[in-house]
Amino acid sequence: MNERVAKAGLQVDAALAGFVDADVLAPLGLDSGAFWQGFAALCDRFVPENRALLTKRDALQLAIDDWHKARAGSPHDAAAYQAFLTEIGYLVPEPAPFQIGTENVDPEIARMAGPQLVVPMLNDRFVLNAANARWGSLYDAFYGTDALDAPAALPGGYDKVRGAAVVKAARAFLDSAVPLDGLSWSDWDGGDTLPLSDPAQFVARSAAGILLKHNGLHIEIVIDPASPVGADDAAGIADVVLEAALTTIVDLEDSVAAVDAEDKLLGYRNWLGLMRGDLAASFAKGGKTLTRTLNADRAWTLPDGSTLTLPGRSVLFVRNVGHLMTNPAILLADGSEIPEGIMDAAITSAIGVHDLKRLGQFTNSRTGSIYIVKPKMHGPEEAMFANDLFAGVEDLLGLARNTIKIGVMDEERRTSANLAACIAAVKDRVCFINTGFLDRTGDELHTSMEAGPMVRKGAMKASRWIAAYEQRNVCIGLAHGLSGKAQIGKGMWAAPDMMRDMMEQKIAHPRTGANTAWVPSPTAATLHAMHYHAVDVFAVQDEVRKLETPGLDALLAIPLAEGANWSAEDVRAELDNNAQGLLGYVVRWIDQGVGCSKVPDIHDIGLMEDRATLRISSQHMANWLHHGVCSEAEVMDALHRMAAKVDAQNAGDPLYEPMAGNWDTSFAFQAACDLVFKGRAQPSGYTEPLLHAWRLQKKAALAG
Repeated sequence: MNERVAKAGLQVDAALAGFVDADVLAPLGLDSGAFWQGFAALCDRFVPENRALLTKRDALQLAIDDWHKARAGSPHDAAAYQAFLTEIGYLVPEPAPFQIGTENVDPEIARMAGPQLVVPMLNDRFVLNAANARWGSLYDAFYGTDALDAPAALPGGYDKVRGAAVVKAARAFLDSAVPLDGLSWSDWDGGDTLPLSDPAQFVARSAAGILLKHNGLHIEIVIDPASPVGADDAAGIADVVLEAALTTIVDLEDSVAAVDAEDKLLGYRNWLGLMRGDLAASFAKGGKTLTRTLNADRAWTLPDGSTLTLPGRSVLFVRNVGHLMTNPAILLADGSEIPEGIMDAAITSAIGVHDLKRLGQFTNSRTGSIYIVKPKMHGPEEAMFANDLFAGVEDLLGLARNTIKIGVMDEERRTSANLAACIAAVKDRVCFINTGFLDRTGDELHTSMEAGPMVRKGAMKASRWIAAYEQRNVCIGLAHGLSGKAQIGKGMWAAPDMMRDMMEQKIAHPRTGANTAWVPSPTAATLHAMHYHAVDVFAVQDEVRKLETPGLDALLAIPLAEGANWSAEDVRAELDNNAQGLLGYVVRWIDQGVGCSKVPDIHDIGLMEDRATLRISSQHMANWLHHGVCSEAEVMDALHRMAAKVDAQNAGDPLYEPMAGNWDTSFAFQAACDLVFKGRAQPSGYTEPLLHAWRLQKKAALAG
């Protein structure tokens, strides 16, 4: 057991306490004793309320389960269902008309439109890559991905044929975003004259390049005739660099496996390194040791001789955990574990004050805000709880009210059904709302578990509620004044190797009026940035304001597989698909502590998996098992066969521990079984309680 120290009645992991005292509080000039006293008081105030909110979740779920059970075998009555949800307080009245009052939000969030990265906090190299993805090479993005419709590069160095195709594609982009008057960029010779069709797009020019601007985003044309690429170019253009990931969410939640003080401390240290600007990561590549650090700002001399300084990094959010989980890093006076969201709020905010006080090399928020994304909130009461908690943290740290901004993940059914009321609960600090299709699907499955068997997982995206959910998010956000003050976001592209498909499909997100959407890599951010040049999001928002907001009838339509008559082959295929994805993710989570990774699917296509995708797979299998679509033996057969497949897919990983044949000794396999066979009993269908319990056992075994 780790050593603990007493802090104002709390028992705090000694290493965590030492970090908070020496690395966080001391540079801020904050007294350690006063902080811990205030923090203990914060716990006294908010822990009981946190527990009461979770109890209410369970009570509502029990009432919904009973309602469906009482009507088993009868057609679903949508009107009666809505009346029932209103009666039990699941649905609340719409708030009176209001506009959000959020102030001091950085322009990248409020007034610009562009990609957003999400990156696991515990991986320092990934975190640095994401923060530095504010700018990305379009040449590199085209050259190294299938987004370019041209033969793949030949091995053995730079392929000039592939390079020529890259240049052609980049010139076509320039012709679309920043066209020349009567001339294609392919024909421009780099002369003194730059005949832009819209001269207002010109920002600056130097011997090293040209800086242009379109739809609020910068485009840098790099001029270097001495470079291998520029030498073959009539204008000496060596690259086209796009302003890409305007914002990045540095994640302590779904994409990490953080189960104890050791894990949390790693995340908090990385967050402090980002806020102070001194985070560095060394790694081996090509036989050399490389060190990655944060990019500096970029300076340009304007035509009038003044200097334009552009941020070199994304504006960073930190995603705290939700209200459910507790963590043994701190024990309360009664010996119980602290709610992890309360711990995150206090410590990540205190670290954020380093940025506010300009103690580091760089600035994250130029407007003096701390940005926290809050996930997995169920309804307006829980949003209000987060609002009050953040106010308490502001008082603890001596911050002005609403310094801490909140990003509301609209990813649980009770939140999406009461979105306006949720926004109203945080109306003076909200800076972000975002649809989370994956968690929203997992919550749909669990909330309606007793209603009947659900459609196949692949059919979920065609469900009636999905379109209503996505449109409501934008319409409601715009109706309450988020445009120009906050982000309205959309979810992740989960296939990082399928950039051509992403380029065809993800343009739908800005076309809905969302001014950001999630991407899985810096390269994807660069490519997705092209969509924000193709679509003027704020003009789209003007049109979306005229649309009618979809009502609750569509949103609450349960995706039941009414009348389905699946064959044995259909059932087996669905179980295999779910089991393979579940096992492929869980084995890395439990055995290696990897919370997000590119996991090969059943067809060996790499997909970005996190706990939200796991929630769907486990709940879907639990639903079919509960309603007799499949048997326990069929589920176990799928798990056994897919364990062998996952073992084979990971055969090249020297750290991998096979599951097949080790059914009783593999913690990962046992965890996967629990997620299915105990899935109905999990709170809101969340995977965290079981994953944390099994990971702690695995860590104890490794330590032993």
